[in-house]
Amino acid sequence: MKILTLESSSLSASVCVTEDTKLLAQSFQNCGLTHSATLLPMIDHVMAASQLTMDDIDAVAAVTGPGSFTGIRIGVATAKGIADGKSLPCIGVSSLAGAAWNVTLTDRIICPVMDARRSQLYNALFTSSGGNLERLTPDRLITKSDLKKELISLGKSVLLVGDGAQMCYNEFIGSGELDVVPAPPGLIFPCAHGAAMEAHRLAQEGHLISAAQLLPCYLRQPQAVRERLAREAAQTTHITTKE
Repeated sequence: MKILTLESSSLSASVCVTEDTKLLAQSFQNCGLTHSATLLPMIDHVMAASQLTMDDIDAVAAVTGPGSFTGIRIGVATAKGIADGKSLPCIGVSSLAGAAWNVTLTDRIICPVMDARRSQLYNALFTSSGGNLERLTPDRLITKSDLKKELISLGKSVLLVGDGAQMCYNEFIGSGELDVVPAPPGLIFPCAHGAAMEAHRLAQEGHLISAAQLLPCYLRQPQAVRERLAREAAQTTHITTKE
């Protein structure tokens, strides 16, 4: 099964083409350019590099979150457009599971972390056996302090991966209570190949959906919505106080 996979959940972005678990071509950038300007050229590049056309693709996978609201929207919208135009099935992939696939050759607890701002993290925990992932927790929004307490309570060595890995390492290592290391520089950022491995697993289990069904999974409301609700709550409180 040939899958075109898009990863745009963080500052970096990447695209790859895989055939089952074999990586045919991948393009990655972490230079700060907006994903709306980079995804389509990267798609063209990997398709040309693998000497394939869209007629050869069996499914389109996209990371649906959690992560950057704008990045996720761009990636999902791009995948939906391609899949709808070619009548291809889609696969929605967790950014955290995709990041965990980068580092499956470890006996440590795999701890993907993405900076969610406001002292919070997007996180999930995994273990690996024989190169396969086993999920320990759902994708979640968690504070740094709560994650640290949980990892200490587990009493096992931890491998951090994701765009929040170095930040968490710097905070966690100082206490001396955790055996924790960040992933190597070349594996620390989410990449399309990791997401493609998760997409392949999901496809084998029959988790194929239509382009219309491919939707973002943010875990929390976008900032604009939160700010609007806060303004409305403040106005309600002001009116009630006046009455």
